[in-house]
Amino acid sequence: MRRFEFPFPGECKTLDARARADLPGQFMRLSGGYTHYELEGSPSGQLVVLVHGFSVPQFIWDQTFPALTAAGYRVLRYDLFGRGWSDRPRLHYDAELFDRQLTDLLTALHVSQPVDLVGLSMGGVVVANFVSRHPQRVRRLALIDPAGIGSPLSGAMRLATLPLVGEVLFSLIGCGRLLADMAAKLFDRRSVEAFSEAYRPQMAYRGFKRALLSTLRHDVMRDALDTYRRIGALSIPVLLLWGTEDHTVPFERHHILQEAIPQAAFRPIEGAGHIPHYEQPGVVNPLLVDFLRND
Repeated sequence: MRRFEFPFPGECKTLDARARADLPGQFMRLSGGYTHYELEGSPSGQLVVLVHGFSVPQFIWDQTFPALTAAGYRVLRYDLFGRGWSDRPRLHYDAELFDRQLTDLLTALHVSQPVDLVGLSMGGVVVANFVSRHPQRVRRLALIDPAGIGSPLSGAMRLATLPLVGEVLFSLIGCGRLLADMAAKLFDRRSVEAFSEAYRPQMAYRGFKRALLSTLRHDVMRDALDTYRRIGALSIPVLLLWGTEDHTVPFERHHILQEAIPQAAFRPIEGAGHIPHYEQPGVVNPLLVDFLRND
């Protein structure tokens, strides 16, 4: 018996085997469903895993991915469940799901050596949780404008956590408003058009908004300060990058994270908002490469 799917306007496609055959990248079937990923670079290079944020899928690493592969790294980027071209399973979109997805993907790719992790925004919470649970599997950690330090949710997003209210709200605001809210995280408005064109296609597949609502309701971007403090007690090197014009997770909160992770090397990125590596790749990419190369 087919389960009821709330009819969100604009979600008119099904992400199935036929759809996957026409989509770029690679797919791996994991315990939660199919994960869309891209793995490139020298097979003998250190593996760097890039984890995106709340709703913007792996294209957010388009400026980072080739820079790291050119520097000699083996680089993995993937779509979290519910985003991009990964499946939208009918599961709780919580910390457990995202930890299991990353663990399953590394296992399926036969990765046995410690990896380097780079997490953006909510992806910072995902990778921090992974480090906390599996410290032996991580060599280095980079956090970019990480969530989990105070609530990043607007009033509308907090309302969306309420049963049925969220479905109605997400239906009323429509795809255009959601896209505009995501694009507003850019400080450099010249990037908006390209960003919007890359973001829009995922919204057509059923289950996208359901996944976002479930993520909000299961508090994945909760206060993760205790998790960050556990990382601070480890010997894992950490790089902290933050856009000075970030108003999603305000720049001023970097002090809190520096106290929690005293070994973190902090680098402010001038003239960038919530996704500084996308807006200022010429600044961020060398910082990442230098950090990953240090022994």
